[in-house]
Amino acid sequence: MKRVKEYIAASYDELVTKVSWPTWEELQDSTILVLVSSVIFSFVVWGADLGLSELLKMVYSFFK
Repeated sequence: MKRVKEYIAASYDELVTKVSWPTWEELQDSTILVLVSSVIFSFVVWGADLGLSELLKMVYSFFK
């Protein structure tokens, strides 16, 4: 149990004294960047899915 307490104390000390946390503005900028990137990536995946779906429909229609 002593090792667990030491681990928790060391982890807390590291988080409080050694970690450089982002400022509020940096955090907002990063959040906006992640949101915009996620939306763009989702449209790319949607477009690829739609394109491949249509391509496979066309290929399968040749075998009917």
